[in-house]
This record gives sequence, structure tokens and C-alpha cells, in this order.
Amino acid sequence: MKVIVIDNGGQWTHREWRVLKYLGTEAKIVPNTTPFEQLDADALVLSGGAPRVGTEATKLGNTADYIDRADVPVLGICVGCQFIALHFGGTAGPAEVPEFGKTELNVETEGALFKGLPKKFVVWESHNDEVKMPIPDVLRLLAWSDSCAVQAFEHRKRPVFGVQFHPEVEHTEHGYDVFKNFLALCRQ
Repeated sequence: MKVIVIDNGGQWTHREWRVLKYLGTEAKIVPNTTPFEQLDADALVLSGGAPRVGTEATKLGNTADYIDRADVPVLGICVGCQFIALHFGGTAGPAEVPEFGKTELNVETEGALFKGLPKKFVVWESHNDEVKMPIPDVLRLLAWSDSCAVQAFEHRKRPVFGVQFHPEVEHTEHGYDVFKNFLALCRQ
């Protein structure tokens, strides 16, 4: 299985790649300016990144094209998640309470990403911006935290997902399981 990690300049892009390799995928990191036609993959991961979606969305390169044209599962992490929500008509911007470090995730709807996982577990955060409620009708809310109303969502008709937290870091409980559940969609 081949997974491409789209590099949005995040501090943990290489960690995402390493976790995917550890889980047995053929993973590759490419810049977010790579033309869609050059992406040969069974799944795409839109990495977290430094750009602020409200003011610097253009720094996310061809991400909109990837979302529109991908016929494989797509997982957006942090800024990747925020961009997906914006792309489908939602709002993202400065968080009332920026989150850095651990927080408790509350799983509202299991969906594909949280299949078989606890309803509450600790995740690792690093964000100033967040997706705002209400989310677009095309998206289904999966999880939230006390400080962030939209921690995870899935598209209602396509295998497109977003998580605000960082499943690739060791401090996130069940983070590898989130990736395994995502990768399982590539085999269906």
C-alpha cells in the first residue's frame, strides 16, 4: 500500500511518515505544490502545518485540488483538517482557547476513524486555529474536546476525514489505531 504525506510545513510531517512506515505502508513525503497527476497513492495524508488557514491558505498549495480529485481516502491533520472544513464551506479561524499539549478527546460518533476505540482518551494538541461550529452538512462530527468543538469529522459520502489533534505523536493514546482504521479503508 502506498500513502503520500502532503507536506504543509508542519513540525510533525516526518513523524506522520515514520508512523505510516512503521505500520507497513510504502510512505512518501511530497511538497504541497506537487501536481495531482504525480500522486500515485492508495491514500493521502494532508499534514499539519505552520500556515494559518484564515490568512495564509494559499501556502497550502494544491491541497484543494487533491481533495477534489482524490478517489482514495484522505486524512487531514491539524491545518489539513481545517483546510478540508473550509473547502467544504465551513469556517476555521483563531481558537478561543488555543490547545498545546494533552487534552481529553470525547468521541461522539465512532465513524471509521474511531472504530473499536474508547469513547474518551488523551490526545496531543498543537494549534492556534480550529474548525468552528456549525460544520457543513456534508461533514459529520466525530469528536470534540472541552476547548475545541470540532476535534474530528468525516465526509458523509467520501472517505475524507479531518482530525485537529496529532495521532502521529506518542503522547496521543490510540493514535496508531486511528491510522490503522484509516489505512483499513484503503483495503476496502
